[in-house]
Amino acid sequence: MSDSIQQQVLSILDQVIDPLTQQSLLQLDAATGMHYEGNTLRLSITLGYPCANVQAELSQQLWDKLSELPEVDGVDIDFGWQAPANVTVDEGSSLQQVRNIIAVASGKGGVGKSTTTVNVALALAALGAKVGVLDADIYGPSQPMMLGVGDKRPAVRDQKAMIPHESYGVKSISMGYLVTEKTPMVWRGPMASGALQQLVFQTDWQDLDYLFVDMPPGTGDIQLSLSQQVPVSGAVIVTTPQDIALLDAKKAVEMFNKVNVPVLGVVENMAMHQCSQCGHIEHVFGQGGGERIAQDYDTQQLGALPLALSIREHADGGKPSVVAEPESEITQEYIKIAEKVGAVIWLQQQASSAVEIVTTED
Repeated sequence: MSDSIQQQVLSILDQVIDPLTQQSLLQLDAATGMHYEGNTLRLSITLGYPCANVQAELSQQLWDKLSELPEVDGVDIDFGWQAPANVTVDEGSSLQQVRNIIAVASGKGGVGKSTTTVNVALALAALGAKVGVLDADIYGPSQPMMLGVGDKRPAVRDQKAMIPHESYGVKSISMGYLVTEKTPMVWRGPMASGALQQLVFQTDWQDLDYLFVDMPPGTGDIQLSLSQQVPVSGAVIVTTPQDIALLDAKKAVEMFNKVNVPVLGVVENMAMHQCSQCGHIEHVFGQGGGERIAQDYDTQQLGALPLALSIREHADGGKPSVVAEPESEITQEYIKIAEKVGAVIWLQQQASSAVEIVTTED
């Protein structure tokens, strides 16, 4: 391939902007292969997050610009994605094939953290990712109900590794699978932390792009154990606009800062309520709280969800919104949040490594 063609292609890559990261394909090192033969240019583009919703737009932009090159008669673009690998563990660990671990925390109960976890996980699975959910709330597990599994015990492989249940394309493990819903976990902190370690390291997760950890509320033993003993790639903070919820959300951010876990962004639940009769929108719990936290801690608001009866009903019924109403506005918001989480995780990995563009010529 001539230097002239290569430089022209690189210039075009610098002009095409990925809408989620707001960086050019050249800045993102997204071109993983470039081949020029017989006046036909073949280009391989690989993004680091599930890009189904932007693939067509970016491919068309590239095709239009590359087709204008005088030395190019044909253009073939191979577009795909691959989740970055941000998890480093010892060989033989149950997490060895898990690429990213994302903690979802709130600092306070009742703000919709578990509902956010399961819907974002399901959204990433719908976009083509391999996803798992670890319910780290030992005292009050929610995922068994939300995923429609109940207290069905997981199978065990070789008498040492639990096989996670799979619902709607998402693997999951929870203390709720090991006890009945009427069994209280009357344990002190160290016992609960030990149970969490067993759920993490004695589950046969196998190949996952993203493992979401539904954290219990607060900043105690379990949160510290997970943050210090598990290679968490980043954290998502869930809050409502209410001042008291924001106070606890800030504590969650501070906790992750102290243990050097990057905060990927903030999700604001119950941001507004729309009357089903007249359509009037009211900010019941306040307004703009998620954005304020994001600004204070130099992160971003990943999305905002309404106070909607359907979200609660779908979760309680074991069929969360992303599965129950895949075309709804609420589901589309969860999908946007999922894409942003994937994109931020990729940018985080991009800061420490680069992909070499491979050029060939016959």
